[in-house]
Amino acid sequence: MELEFAFSWAALMEWVQFAVRWLHVMVGIAWIGSSFYFIALDLGLKPNGREAEGVKGEEWQVHGGGFYHIQKYNVAPPNLPKHLVWFIWESGWTWISGAMMLVLVYYFGAKITLIDPQVMDLKVWQAIAISAGSLVFGWMAYNQICKWMEGKSNTVLMLILFVLLVAMAWGYTQVFSGRAALLHLGAFTGTIMSANVFMIIIPNQRIVVADLQAGRTPDAKYGVIAKQRSTHNNYLTLPVLFLMLSNHYPLAFAAQLNWIIASLVFLMGVTIRHYFNEKDAGKQRPMWTLPATCVIFGLIVLLSLYRPADMPRPQDSLTMAQARENLRQVLPSHASSALFPQAVEIVQTYCAACHAAQPGWQGLHSPPKGVILDNEWDIANQATAIFVQAGHTRAMPPGNITGISEDQRQLLREWYQSVR
Repeated sequence: MELEFAFSWAALMEWVQFAVRWLHVMVGIAWIGSSFYFIALDLGLKPNGREAEGVKGEEWQVHGGGFYHIQKYNVAPPNLPKHLVWFIWESGWTWISGAMMLVLVYYFGAKITLIDPQVMDLKVWQAIAISAGSLVFGWMAYNQICKWMEGKSNTVLMLILFVLLVAMAWGYTQVFSGRAALLHLGAFTGTIMSANVFMIIIPNQRIVVADLQAGRTPDAKYGVIAKQRSTHNNYLTLPVLFLMLSNHYPLAFAAQLNWIIASLVFLMGVTIRHYFNEKDAGKQRPMWTLPATCVIFGLIVLLSLYRPADMPRPQDSLTMAQARENLRQVLPSHASSALFPQAVEIVQTYCAACHAAQPGWQGLHSPPKGVILDNEWDIANQATAIFVQAGHTRAMPPGNITGISEDQRQLLREWYQSVR
């Protein structure tokens, strides 16, 4: 059997993205798993009246055929054990791998994934600067608010932080494409969570350890502050997961009211986590959280379907001559290839039934993953994706349902590779 290897940088970058995304998922699972476990453990601790001095409570657990007896000290044990397990690498690698994905997908592909000229016509460097700057701002603003509210009502603090998140949701949608806006809100929140671990929780724990090693009695406030930040992370986790997944669902990120959808997701995360936190604490399960979650999710679905009747489609604001001129300015390479007209004809014939602003394929409300291929502008913009999905591989159309031929796939490959 004859084997043929067709090397391309597009295919290599696809695998790089796949590897980094896989790493992000793996370490994210480790971080979320340990976070959820310790929150449940802390809430489930029970005093038995026979605890050693300074012990808050204990819990017996069974897992994997073994029994575990776990105790927690209010501040720290009188004698520090030789071996301590620090849960730190999970958070660090989740943020690092997420930042790598942000660079690979949204910075390298800024013209496609990050910038939407109909929202704000930014240069690539401007969009990247706003993106990175917003993440730094997020941590600084959040951390300062927490310091201002130290020792005050946690409920009021959470309300203030929710206002901050709503403001950022609106702000991102005024600057970036819908897909990038929701993803950045997730990155904004994830940065806060990871910085909580590295800037507050772990340093506070190290202060306690240092005091113990020096024979001093640790101040309980360090544990209280660390617990508060850990609780914030607990309630923010599920919204971050939703926002990270949202880039696969145009009904979420491309909705006219996407910033309100994103804001409601944070409330839905609170109702879900509150149920499990109360259950883990051994309290009566708050059954109201189930209908509340369903109502919020139903409202999100309704908002995703909202579209003003008089809202023009983006391409209606450009004449064909203007669109062609913009195309030449933004992507002169793939748009100017001699094979471009033939590639456009193939894509519009075999792909545009689904990948259109208003899909003609039965059962589709919006184009898959928000990819539109019913005009020259978007086809040129999506040259790499077309090459990978329909040229280099046979992933698209799914099951070759529209019947694209091998000769046509070969032409798509030649079109993409004709430009260096």
